[in-house]
Amino acid sequence: MIKRPEEIALLAESGRLLASVFARLDQLDLAGMSTLQVNDLVDSFIVNELGARPASKGQYGYAYALNASRNHVVCHGVPAATEILQSGDIVNFDITLEKNGYIADSSKTCLVGEVSPQAKRLVQVTCEAMWKGIRAVRPGARLGDIGHAIERHARRNGYSVVREYCGHGIGRDMHEPPEVLHWGKPHTGLLLQEGMVFTIEPMINQGRRDVETESDGWAVVTCDGQLSAQFEHTVAVTRNGVRVLTLRAGEKGPD
Repeated sequence: MIKRPEEIALLAESGRLLASVFARLDQLDLAGMSTLQVNDLVDSFIVNELGARPASKGQYGYAYALNASRNHVVCHGVPAATEILQSGDIVNFDITLEKNGYIADSSKTCLVGEVSPQAKRLVQVTCEAMWKGIRAVRPGARLGDIGHAIERHARRNGYSVVREYCGHGIGRDMHEPPEVLHWGKPHTGLLLQEGMVFTIEPMINQGRRDVETESDGWAVVTCDGQLSAQFEHTVAVTRNGVRVLTLRAGEKGPD
């Protein structure tokens, strides 16, 4: 569970490369593109330009480089040539990248074209909730502090937090201990120690928190059909606080 400094350096390199994938996504005009087109661009960029590996490809039998979760899809949306992004959509791209044997994991909910104020607010609050959780990370804090910070911010803004899916430890394997819940009570749960590396990835719903899995066995959707958004970073517990290993250009960071 505890990573050595040299391992964190390798994880940070994977995180830096993954951040550049999201910088590439930011350059795209998503309206009119299929989610499969986005997947194929990301796959090619990771392999041919970064010399890395899309870590989700082949994991658990999954065939793609990313998850594309649009509007009421909470997570695990499968890219498809028939799913065309349209102005007004929100879409989460969840991407993992492996370099030198170490995996970084990050996601971002993108606004496609002209998005309603209600959708824009959900996306903004979800991003803020992730950062609230990240800012709770420090040696001596507990996992419950992270979840409490996230859930409190979501609930104060009238939203609900999905409970069926959570963050996780990460390193040579995509999913390692501990589980990082996005709700909880302060001062409870596992004690955070320097060298821990895990993801924080809240999924926040406009309506009820209830979700269900579609017939494809992958896509998870809101039961009430309302929107869901997600943001994710891979973080390391440092001596003085937290380091965001997947920090993207233009992001302010935890301070």
